[in-house]
Amino acid sequence: MTRTEIQQVKLRFGIIGNNETLTRDIDIAIQVAPTDLSVLITGESGVGKESFPQIIHQYSKRKHGQYIAVNCGAIPEGTIDSELFGHEKGAFTGAIGERKGYFGEANGGTIFLDEVGELPLSTQARLLRVLESGEFIKVGSSKVQKTDVRIVAATNVNLMDAIVEGRFREDLYYRLNTVPIQVPALRERGEDVLLLFRKFANDFAEKYRMPAIQLTDDAKQVLLAYSWPGNVRQLKNITEQISIIETNREINASILQSYLPIMNTQRFPAVIGNQGGKSFESEREILYTVLFDMRQEVAELKKMVHDLMAERTSNVPLMSTAVATTPHTTTLPTIIRAVKTPISEPAEISEPAEYVEESLSLDEVEKEMIRKALERHNGKRKNAAQDLNISERTLYRKIKEYGLD
Repeated sequence: MTRTEIQQVKLRFGIIGNNETLTRDIDIAIQVAPTDLSVLITGESGVGKESFPQIIHQYSKRKHGQYIAVNCGAIPEGTIDSELFGHEKGAFTGAIGERKGYFGEANGGTIFLDEVGELPLSTQARLLRVLESGEFIKVGSSKVQKTDVRIVAATNVNLMDAIVEGRFREDLYYRLNTVPIQVPALRERGEDVLLLFRKFANDFAEKYRMPAIQLTDDAKQVLLAYSWPGNVRQLKNITEQISIIETNREINASILQSYLPIMNTQRFPAVIGNQGGKSFESEREILYTVLFDMRQEVAELKKMVHDLMAERTSNVPLMSTAVATTPHTTTLPTIIRAVKTPISEPAEISEPAEYVEESLSLDEVEKEMIRKALERHNGKRKNAAQDLNISERTLYRKIKEYGLD
């Protein structure tokens, strides 16, 4: 397609930006639309993956059929099969009537399976059968039914890692990934972030009937330098906050930085960037990395204290030795927990206790984050899942795994 035609598609579906990768993705979506090939859209949360299945549907021969978008991560595991494939009356407790299911309803149309990586393995097997033969069986039935549905799937999960971990079927991956579309993260789109900010600022100015906010030159540099872990969704939310709260319509760098989360490129350049070849896809991963680094530093301090205790040859109190030989004076009182004998009586100091390095497990950190999120939202799992930037299905599984229900 020509650039003019692609620009018309962008206007029609509200896509803002001139990034070459994004433009190429739109071109691929339009080219594949007339076929019935399955498409797998990948990219971080908040990049705008939901626009591409709509493009594919509207430019296909199925455009007059049903278009159904299903968030696979928001449907409880116990009911996902019923939602997708339908059920017979009495198939399970609460099945007071027959249900057609999305694959029955969308016959002749398109189904968009968002967060497809969250599907249970049993449901993945059913989906694979639909992709291979167009056949499915309702829950509680033995009758095979046919459907003619185009499937477009999306995920922010690395499905290859999920395959290795046994959470996703390899055969299903290759069926879904007939045509891959990788949507770029906002931080990879250069000056598109400025175009998006201006668009959102104008939209909110019209919505709230106030002058649009504008950025100074130094604020624009902050906008371009920030990593945007929440991508376009995060940029939109921050633009709305500033539009409502700030009385001054000209936003400088200082004002803008006050609205950006603490995990940014200015405060944690070594973490947000590429640390030792690692890349981070979410603020949670960054937090875990910081916590593990802190654990290592504390462990090194403990070992240093242990070595000092082992080497001492006199009855000089431990704290005096520590203070005299190490620059970490203010930290020592908080980490000397391995010492079994009080240090207030020098004459009674025994041999140093065995040094044991404490470990801060990722599971413990995750469990505590989930517990606090549930407390913040009074046990409302939907809100807690949004706060944690994970799907409801994942949150349900973690709650059960950690015994938090």
